[in-house]
Amino acid sequence: MASTSTSAPTVGFDLDMTLIDSRPGIHACWVELAERTGTYVDADLVVTRLGPPLSEEMAHWFPADRVAAMSDLYRALYPSYAITGTLAMPGAREAIGAVQAAGGRAIVVTAKWEPNAKLHMKHLGLEPDAVIGNLWAEGKGEALREHGASVYVGDHVGDVRGARTAAALSVAVATGPCSPEELTEAGADVVLGALTEFPRWFSDYRPARA
Repeated sequence: MASTSTSAPTVGFDLDMTLIDSRPGIHACWVELAERTGTYVDADLVVTRLGPPLSEEMAHWFPADRVAAMSDLYRALYPSYAITGTLAMPGAREAIGAVQAAGGRAIVVTAKWEPNAKLHMKHLGLEPDAVIGNLWAEGKGEALREHGASVYVGDHVGDVRGARTAAALSVAVATGPCSPEELTEAGADVVLGALTEFPRWFSDYRPARA
C-alpha cells in the first residue's frame, strides 16, 4: 500500500546508531558471550561496525557450523546484558514525535531480532507505531513498502539500499559506522549530521503525491 498523504507520511527509522546508541549494551553482551564460550572476541571492534545482521558479525568469531547456535545464545543473553546499557540517541524522541505530531506514522525497521528491538523501545520509553525486525538492506524495503513509508532514516549504506528498494526518500544520519561521504556515494538523498537535525528537516519536507 502506497502512502498518498502529502501532510502525514509514514517514516521508517533504523534502530542501532540511528535511534539508539546500543554500543555499551552490545559490547557487554559480546563480552559475556566470549566468556561463556571461551572464544576470543574483540568487542571494541564489533561495536564499530553495527548495522548488518548478527550472523555476519558472528561469522568473524565462530566457525560456520556454530554461527546459528551462537546467535541464538547471544539473543538469549541480550535482554540481561544489552538493554539497560543502551541509550537513546540525541534527538530520537523528538524525531519520532515530529512525525506523529504531524499526524504521520513512525515505524522502526531494523536488522535486530524483533523481540529485543521491542525491549529497547519499552525500556527507553520510545513509542513508534510499529517495530519490524530481522530485516537488512534490501530486505528492509519490503517492510517499508508494506507500511507505505515514503521516508527511511538510517545510518548505514545498507539503510540507503533499503530505502531505494522501497522507492522511499533516503535520509541518512552520520552517527554510525558510515561517513557522510560514504552515505552520499551510496545514494542517500539527504545526509544529516545527527538525528537532532531531523525535526527541522521534516517540518520542511513535502512528500510527492503518489
